[in-house]
Amino acid sequence: MKVVLSTIGKFHTFDLARELVKRKVLYEIHTGYPGFKLKNEDVPQSLIHTYPYFHTPYMGFPFWEVIGDRVKQQWEYWDKISFDRHVAKTIADCDVFMGLSGSALETARVVKARGGVYICDRGSSHIRMQDKILREEHERWGIPYCPIDPRIIDREEEEYNLADAITVPSSFVHDTFLKYGISREKLNTVPYGVNTEKFQKTASPDPTGFNILFVGAVSLRKGIPDLLEAFARLEHPQKTLTLAGSYSPKLIDWLKCKGLWSPNLIVSGHVPQENLKDLMSRSHVMVLPSVEEGLAMVQAQAMACGCPVVATSNTGAQNLFTDGVEGFIVPIRKPEAIAASLQLLADQPERREKMSQAALARVRRVGGWSSYGDKVVGLMTDLCRQSIFNLV
Repeated sequence: MKVVLSTIGKFHTFDLARELVKRKVLYEIHTGYPGFKLKNEDVPQSLIHTYPYFHTPYMGFPFWEVIGDRVKQQWEYWDKISFDRHVAKTIADCDVFMGLSGSALETARVVKARGGVYICDRGSSHIRMQDKILREEHERWGIPYCPIDPRIIDREEEEYNLADAITVPSSFVHDTFLKYGISREKLNTVPYGVNTEKFQKTASPDPTGFNILFVGAVSLRKGIPDLLEAFARLEHPQKTLTLAGSYSPKLIDWLKCKGLWSPNLIVSGHVPQENLKDLMSRSHVMVLPSVEEGLAMVQAQAMACGCPVVATSNTGAQNLFTDGVEGFIVPIRKPEAIAASLQLLADQPERREKMSQAALARVRRVGGWSSYGDKVVGLMTDLCRQSIFNLV
């Protein structure tokens, strides 16, 4: 079986690529990332094909807030279109093509015309649900919303319809596809893995304080206003909240104007992955208050460091841990529910320690990327058999 992958960036696709290399089925992987950023991915360079001409300058451009959303949206469109067209022209003959949604339509058509199998890999909720939730969140806070490009929505839905199968990472995402009419038979829920060699417990939290961690982009999508409101409700003399991830100065100013800022906040910006395990290990709890997410891998990473998680039901948390055992799962847009969970962990250190141990045990049971690879390769094998049967 010859498998080709494509992804406009890296995401979880390179984690899958490493598993396919181990099983000797990866034929090539296409990406919009530049080659020099891919040297430590444990994938043979001969299998990596890069087309970085739109995506690399997009990633490094520092003035998006000055230029505005419309220009950024247009750039994103041409980034995906040009990448897809390039892959469609250069892709080798293969049995299976698995492309990250949004930048794989023309390539999928080429592969299907050759008799190959196409798997659409979607990491977030159905694109129309994603647009709906984000629109609602901006309206909720009175911030202008730049909707997802209608052209991208149309292309994604064509990908969904063309695909022989769609892989999604969580039951939350699975249910959003059902709501928009995608057949249950086409959907395959395969939760992401965690690299337990990179993420493991390295220290213990300071017993005199209560350190809360957030990892991700500081944005409305990630539910940051709800997190800050919950933090304000929490009663603890030595509480801190660390925001580890990229942020917009404009959003920080807006949060301050809304009275949501606190002197106990630490804004660390982007934290390299090699430093995250120490940060997670020293935190009493990690909170992920997102209103829309496929399956945030930072949850399993935190659990592998012995850090309990408080997350919303729209983060894929249900596929990683049990509410009340390794952490807490709360509804979206409910800062009072987040605050109640945090207060319980702050007031009951023995309960927090029990959840920490349960998180470590759960990660070992869930399995790493090898388990993810087994499930995806199993799906690919089944689809290839069905394809051959249909031709006979």
